[in-house]
Amino acid sequence: MHADLERVIALQRLDSEASAARKKLADAPQRDKAFDERLAAAKQRVADAKAKLATNQEARRAIEKEVAVHQGRLSKYRDQAMAVKTNQEYHAIQHEIGHAQGEIRKYEDQILEHMVEADDLAATIKAAEGALAAEQKTIDADRKRLQVEDAETQKSLDALGGERAKIIGALDKRVLAIYDSAYARRQGVAVAEARDGICTICHVRLRPQVFNDVRRNDAIVQCDSCQRILYFVPVTVTQTP
Repeated sequence: MHADLERVIALQRLDSEASAARKKLADAPQRDKAFDERLAAAKQRVADAKAKLATNQEARRAIEKEVAVHQGRLSKYRDQAMAVKTNQEYHAIQHEIGHAQGEIRKYEDQILEHMVEADDLAATIKAAEGALAAEQKTIDADRKRLQVEDAETQKSLDALGGERAKIIGALDKRVLAIYDSAYARRQGVAVAEARDGICTICHVRLRPQVFNDVRRNDAIVQCDSCQRILYFVPVTVTQTP
């Protein structure tokens, strides 16, 4: 195979690997943002549950104040009942006592409902806090793992840069210009295999003479359609014993 053709094939492999590595490193801020959003959502669930419990407790305290008011009235009515002189006054006081007792029972039922709800909310908070702790642990582990992977990726990217420099140093400048032009125009793919008379990237059929030239792998040949540098992989025939 032509030496420069081998070099551009190797260069394409390095550039593809480097492009993937750079993309992975560039995605790091987005990954961190996703981690932050997951953690914020878990924290918000805890905060929401605690806010509901606080509202519940505030409402319960307000009801307890109402109970206290009616208990005070009930006590006053009972004192007044001891001093009434007529049946009419007595029945009137008993009516007020009954009303106060009814109000107290109504508010006490509401307090009981709030107590049951508070127990449920306390359980929800405990579950949300457990989920938050588990999410924090998972995210911390994922961050650490990805930091190690990113460090390895950067190390690999640096090594690829060194290999690329060696190849470019040995590559004919005109061939490098062809490669760079195709790489820039064709979304980072400057080299393509030709198979069965077709460019496997743009899928355009090659002229017979062009395909014949490519099959020899002894020159830099470009696809007439996409201008990528073409190479041919000979078919290996397996001998049957």
